[in-house]
Amino acid sequence: MTLRRLNPQKLHNSKWSKVAPENKEKHFMVVKLLLAEDESRQVEHVVLEAVLTRRQWTMPWQKLLDEAQWKQGW
Repeated sequence: MTLRRLNPQKLHNSKWSKVAPENKEKHFMVVKLLLAEDESRQVEHVVLEAVLTRRQWTMPWQKLLDEAQWKQGW
């Protein structure tokens, strides 16, 4: 797994492309950041939305670091 550096606080509205598209969903946008409920308030998860289908799902933001699965931008 190749990792890139990201600032999780700046992920909101960022655009991503899936390396291996599923269900004709290739392009995605981060529509929401989910913060930890403790006093740190650090980003734990992101909500991604598929551009084509508008389907949304939540995943840990660290998964976007995997260049084998995700590319930044469209």
